[in-house]
Amino acid sequence: MLINRTLDDRYTILEHIGGGGMADVYRAHDELLDRSVAVKVLRSQFTNDEEFVTRFRREAQAAARLSHPNIVNIYDVGHDEDTYYIIMEYISGETLKDKIQRDAPLKVELAVRVALEIAEALEHAHQNNLVHCDIKPHNILVTRAGRIKVTDFGIARAVTSATMTHSGTIVGSVHYFSPEQAKGAAVDAKSDIYSLGVVLYEMLTGTVPFNGETPISIALKHIQEEPRPPREMNPNIPPLVEAIVLKAMAKNAGDRFSDITEMITDLKLAQNCLRDDSTRRMSKEDFPTQVLPAVTPPLDGLADKHGEATAHGNKNKPKRSKAWLWILLLILLLGFLTGMFLAYGKFWSPNDVTVPNVVGKQVDIARNILLNSNLRVTVSDAFNDKVPAGYVISQLPEPGSVVKEQRMITLIVSKGGEITVVPDVRGMNRRDAELQLRNAGLVLGRVDEQFSPDAPADTVVNQNPRPPAQVNKGAAIDLVISKGAGPRKIVLPDFRGTPLNTVNSQLESLKLKMGTITEAASDKYPPGTITGQNPAPAAEVTEGAAIDFTVAKNVSGTTKRAVVQIAVPAGPPNQTIQIVVTDSNGRRVIYEGTHKPGEKIEKTVEGTGQVRVQVYINGVLIQEQTL
Repeated sequence: MLINRTLDDRYTILEHIGGGGMADVYRAHDELLDRSVAVKVLRSQFTNDEEFVTRFRREAQAAARLSHPNIVNIYDVGHDEDTYYIIMEYISGETLKDKIQRDAPLKVELAVRVALEIAEALEHAHQNNLVHCDIKPHNILVTRAGRIKVTDFGIARAVTSATMTHSGTIVGSVHYFSPEQAKGAAVDAKSDIYSLGVVLYEMLTGTVPFNGETPISIALKHIQEEPRPPREMNPNIPPLVEAIVLKAMAKNAGDRFSDITEMITDLKLAQNCLRDDSTRRMSKEDFPTQVLPAVTPPLDGLADKHGEATAHGNKNKPKRSKAWLWILLLILLLGFLTGMFLAYGKFWSPNDVTVPNVVGKQVDIARNILLNSNLRVTVSDAFNDKVPAGYVISQLPEPGSVVKEQRMITLIVSKGGEITVVPDVRGMNRRDAELQLRNAGLVLGRVDEQFSPDAPADTVVNQNPRPPAQVNKGAAIDLVISKGAGPRKIVLPDFRGTPLNTVNSQLESLKLKMGTITEAASDKYPPGTITGQNPAPAAEVTEGAAIDFTVAKNVSGTTKRAVVQIAVPAGPPNQTIQIVVTDSNGRRVIYEGTHKPGEKIEKTVEGTGQVRVQVYINGVLIQEQTL
C-alpha cells in the first residue's frame, strides 16, 4: 500500500489519481520543495523484468531532459526498494478524452489549436530523438486555463521497445495505433504523426476512425481499411483540415508528412485561414467584388414654363438613354479589368510565375523576393506571439501557386505579441483572479497551493510575474493559492495502558492515523496493551499525523492461525490481491497475486503475539481482523 508512504524520504504519497496498464499515478507532496507533484509508479508485475526496468529508467531519464510548455515536466526518476517511480509536474485539470466525451465534436478552431500544441510538443521530443509511441487523448492533459500538456513520455517508448504484448494483452490503446505498430514493426516519428491524425479525427467527429469487437479486429482495420472521410460526419470541417487529417493517417508512412514540422506548417496555415475570415472569403472569389458608383438617369425632357415637355426634349430621349448605357458599360468594363488585374496581374500576358514561399521571412526580404519574381506586394499586419515582429505569418496566394506576372501577393506580417500590463490579483479569490487575467488578455498558468495563516482559503497570496510587469497578451500568469491556516494542532493524549484494539476510534475522532506497531516484552502491561507511543504524550501534532505504538508482547510465543477467505469483487479484469500480517515479528506480505473478478481465494495465515491481518485489493484496504 503506497498511500502515506514517503519515497526516498522526500515524496509523501497522498492520493491515487489515475493509472493505466503499466503504472499508477498518485498526487504527492515534495517535502523538500514544499509543492504538489504527480508520482507515476511502475506496476509490480513489471519490476521483475530487468530489461524492461533498464529501458524504463533510460527512457524516463531521456524524457526528463525535455523542456517545453506543452510537455508535462519530469522532475526526478528513481526507485525506493522495489518501487520504480517518476516524479512529474502536477496538473490540475482534465484529460483531452474527458473533454471529447463531454463536448465532441469540438469546434474546428479549437481542435486545430489543440492538435497544433500537441504537434509542437512532439516536435520538441523528436528533435531530442525521443518518440512518444502512445499519443492518445488519455495522455493529453488540459489545464484549467486551456493549455495542452502531453504526458507519458518514456514508459510508452520502453514498452514498445521491449514487446508489443505482455501476458497476451496488447500494451497501449489500439484505437490510436499506427499500421506499423499494429503489425509489430519498428516505429519512428511518423508513428506519432499517425496517432495525432487519429486524435484530430476524433476531436472533429466525436468518434475514433476504427472500432471493433476485439483489439485484433481494430488493429487489422488500421492496416487494411481507409477511414470514413471526416466531412461526411461533420460538414463544418474545411477541406484543408480534412486533408491534414487524412495525410497524417496515410497507411504508408512515406505518404504522411515528412516530419512533424511539416504538419505544424499546415496546421498553422489552417489556423490562419480559420482566423482570418476575410482572407478565406477572398480565396473563394475570382476577384474582389467591385463597388460601382450609383448613376442617376437624366431627365427625359425639360418642362417649359407652361408645364409641357418641349418637342426637343422628347426628340433627344433615345439618344441620351443610349449614351448613359454606354457609360455604364464602360464603367463595368473598367471595374472588371481593374479587378482582374488586381486578382490575376497581367491576365493577358503569356508569362506565368510560381509564387515563392516567403512565410517566416523578414518582410523586406520577402518583398524583394516577390518583386524580383515580377509580382506586386501588399502588406497587412497582425499581432502574433509566436512569430517575431516584422516576419511574415502567412501569404495569399499560397506558396507554389502559379499566377500571372504582376499578381498582387498579400502578406500578413507579425507585429509581435500584443503587450499588456499584468494586473494585481493578490488578495482576490481564485475565480475573480482568473476573470481579471482573462479580461487582460492573459491566461492562467501554473497553480500552486500553500498554507497561509494570513489569507483565507482559495485566495491568491502570490503571483508571477508580479505587477506592474508588462508581458505579451496570451502569456501565462502563475498563481499561489492559499489553503487556509493549515492543519489543526492537537495535544496528544497518553495512550499507555490502553488495549491496542480500542485505540482506532479515539484516533479517528482526533483525526489522527495509526502508525507503525512494534511489539516488545513487558512486565508491567498485559499482552496487547500499549506500553509506549511516538510522539510522546502531551506532544503537539498536526491533524492527520500518524502515531506509532509499542505494544506488550505475548511472551508465551504461542502461534496463532486463521483462514482468510477473499472473494474478488467486480471491477478491472486483473486485480492485485495482497495479504499483510503484522505480529510480534513485524509487518510482512505473506501473499500477493493477480486475480479476476469472481475468483475465490483462501489462505492460511499465522503469527505470534498480537496478530493483525489486512487484505488489500488494488492498494485499497478492504478487510482487517485481529487474531
